[in-house]
Amino acid sequence: MKLIYDLREANAQALAYVRKESLDIYNRLHSIAEDVHFIQQVHEAYPEVPILPNLRCGAWYVDPSIATDKPVYFKSTDGHFGNWNFNLRRPNLHLLPLIIAQNGIVLVDSTRAGKRIPDALSKTVPTWCAVLNRAMAKAYPDKKGWDLNIYCPPGAVSEQERSQIEARLDGWADALLSSAYVLPELPLPLRPLWISPATSVFPPLPPKNQMKYLPIVCISASKQVEDGLERRTNGFSYVQGSGDDHELWGMGLTPQLFWDNIDELLNSDRDDLSSVVDDVVAKSKNRQLSNVWTNHPTAVSTVNNWLLIGAEPDMPSEPPIALQDVARPVSYVVISANTPPPEDAAGHPGPAHILRLRMAEGKKDQLHFLQSVLPGSMRYIRRRLARGDTVCVCCDSGKDASVGVALAALQIFFDDQGDLLVTNDDPTTRAKPSKQSIKTRLQWIISSRPQANPSRVTLKRVNEFLLSPPSFRRQ
Repeated sequence: MKLIYDLREANAQALAYVRKESLDIYNRLHSIAEDVHFIQQVHEAYPEVPILPNLRCGAWYVDPSIATDKPVYFKSTDGHFGNWNFNLRRPNLHLLPLIIAQNGIVLVDSTRAGKRIPDALSKTVPTWCAVLNRAMAKAYPDKKGWDLNIYCPPGAVSEQERSQIEARLDGWADALLSSAYVLPELPLPLRPLWISPATSVFPPLPPKNQMKYLPIVCISASKQVEDGLERRTNGFSYVQGSGDDHELWGMGLTPQLFWDNIDELLNSDRDDLSSVVDDVVAKSKNRQLSNVWTNHPTAVSTVNNWLLIGAEPDMPSEPPIALQDVARPVSYVVISANTPPPEDAAGHPGPAHILRLRMAEGKKDQLHFLQSVLPGSMRYIRRRLARGDTVCVCCDSGKDASVGVALAALQIFFDDQGDLLVTNDDPTTRAKPSKQSIKTRLQWIISSRPQANPSRVTLKRVNEFLLSPPSFRRQ
């Protein structure tokens, strides 16, 4: 009996040690640095092919100086067994012009212990390629001999699973073609290829005039190691897939902060690293106010630029009424955890062209989003549109709450063709909402702003706001 207890205790201690080592930020950052060296080798092998990190994990491994600045989000859950999906909320169609122009792309991601290649690269990307190829064949029937197969990495995906995914491809292609998205014509089919640290020879890419497909080169950055942990002789434990779930170990560090401070972080001693990270994160929060936009807001093109979406940290300290390339005056709805109250210390109201609403990102303030932010912002947007203003909606990320507010405004104030319904003569006109019309308007947003990534709970609250009478909304 004592022997069994001792074995259990030893196993528990071993697991606790592995968990402690795997969450250690010193181990994580130096593991990432080791994987970055491998990514640099891949980039040198394909110097002319654009390299893009798959959000969010991939951004740790790709030096921003060599990365192509386009958001990419192939989600692993869309490739999980039994949950396969071509997700119209994450269609990544903005990559197609780049792939066509550059004859392919390189995607970078990583995965934790137990797998050589993440599901995002072994199944989500192959599904994406196959669905787009089938959509092309359906939209352009003259494409003879067009490759309609789905290709998955040998050893990572069973033939049974590949066949189950294949059976769903035509349905997803039909859904894509019936959506609001516009597909550019592909000159060649898409085809995924895979590289990992276990790859002995990188696959050669043929010259442009000899290509039979457009390669989507999928790079799994991390070496597969037993239990996901491997001791190194230079003072750290290698953790497979270190960039994953950085909220658990990063102490507030992000990929951007890592790359901005990489030398200081990697040259710090283990004992000093935590305080160095704290200092880096603290400095990043002391944002320098700017008189200009860091990144300009994105116009929703379907509605003739009546609505813009941006990120609050990108805004100038005093948002201007006039914006470059916007013909109309601009009003703002700013939703932020850091938003000051609508009156200053002297009790004076803020500028009439700015509505500031306080709300934290994430699930915490979702009831407030439904009961206060959405109704208040809709009343303001109605007035500003009626007077002829373009409305710019910003939130802390530029991806979530601002998208939710813009989505509600698109449904209420614009018809199914994207024409403005609100006028001074009839300020209460409203398009009749349905789940399909809301999905279509979300596709309008994603077509213009690919980085838009509203959470499921945000979309749920928008649907509740639009489809339920006020008396039935969550109390």
